[in-house]
Amino acid sequence: MQIYKVGGAVRDRLLGRPVSETDWVVVGASAEQMLALGYRPVGADFPVFLHPHTGEEYALARTERKSGRGYGGFTFYASPDVTLEDDLIRRDLSVNAMAEDAHGQLIDPYGGQRDLAGKLLRHVSPAFAEDPLRVLRVARFAARYAPLGFRVAADTLNLMRQLADSGELAALTPERSWREISRALLEPRPDVFIQVLRDCGALKALLPEVDTLFGVPQPPAHHPEIDTGVHVLSVLRQCAEHQQPLSVRWACLLHDVGKGLTPEADWPRHIAHEQRGLKLIEAINQRCKAPKDCQEMALLVGEYHTHGHRALELKASTLLELLHRFDVYRRPQRFEEFLKACEMDARGRAGLEQRDYPQANYLRGAMHAAREVPVQPLLEQGFKGPELGEALKRERLNALKAYKKTMGM
Repeated sequence: MQIYKVGGAVRDRLLGRPVSETDWVVVGASAEQMLALGYRPVGADFPVFLHPHTGEEYALARTERKSGRGYGGFTFYASPDVTLEDDLIRRDLSVNAMAEDAHGQLIDPYGGQRDLAGKLLRHVSPAFAEDPLRVLRVARFAARYAPLGFRVAADTLNLMRQLADSGELAALTPERSWREISRALLEPRPDVFIQVLRDCGALKALLPEVDTLFGVPQPPAHHPEIDTGVHVLSVLRQCAEHQQPLSVRWACLLHDVGKGLTPEADWPRHIAHEQRGLKLIEAINQRCKAPKDCQEMALLVGEYHTHGHRALELKASTLLELLHRFDVYRRPQRFEEFLKACEMDARGRAGLEQRDYPQANYLRGAMHAAREVPVQPLLEQGFKGPELGEALKRERLNALKAYKKTMGM
């Protein structure tokens, strides 16, 4: 029985990056032996065990064979006679197919170290093309390591293109896809994730509403980059540079999908794209099974991001409706995330990345003015029920009018 450190822990140590978790492969052992040593089984499809003290994952060396469609369409074989090389060759990328023994000796049968030096994300074997989830995984790794200069190898991108063309991506469950998408959006270069998916044809299969945006022009006065798809990539890059949470990044990815429905005759203008996009955003949310907070933020940003940009022009009554729509009295943090998304949208334009966004502070001030209107005096005046709500609305409107005056609006 031999135990090897494998995968990401080896890769990141060689890159000089912090190691967040360690995976292990056990060669020459059976499931019965692992149980006898106190390891706890967790794998339903193949034998994975938790260490009795550290809780880290230990998997028996195994091989796999394609037996159906999708990520789950594999038959696994684990036995004491499966070698370390047998186990490593089934992995996705050469940089993930390295191992270390108990003495720290590197085992690298498939050129992982060479590809680290060449900054290449390259598949280990042609079996790569059997698993559609690897398209998303490789694009995610590209998003993670792009700041280090890594790129996807041309032959690997060709295999990813074959997978996208085969229709296999449709066999992925929403849960598996969302796990990869959400993790990728939180990487240092989420824009690279989307670009790689587009380069191999997978974006058209997974998020066709976003793919359609490439080649759709916008008014150059507001969007020097012109192309809507390029704008979305720039907005995602701003999200990463400003360390925005997942809900903001998801909303920014989808905020302009309505522009994909604008008739070409109306280009480059996109009147009412906010309303047109809502059905698309709703469909994407449902298809991807995004979490509730991400779904809500995507819909709100899609509908109201131009309100954010035009904040200084809004009437007090429109401001009040906007604040009410976001329920700022109970959920001020949600409005704060909306303001962040609007700012990223404003900065995600060629040459305007460092622009100020005074609308955010202006809207924060409006929110505080409305939230600070006291209820108690109205209760003391005898207002209750619907009448109390109307009276409170009037007082908040007056507060917003006063706020606008103090701001010179």
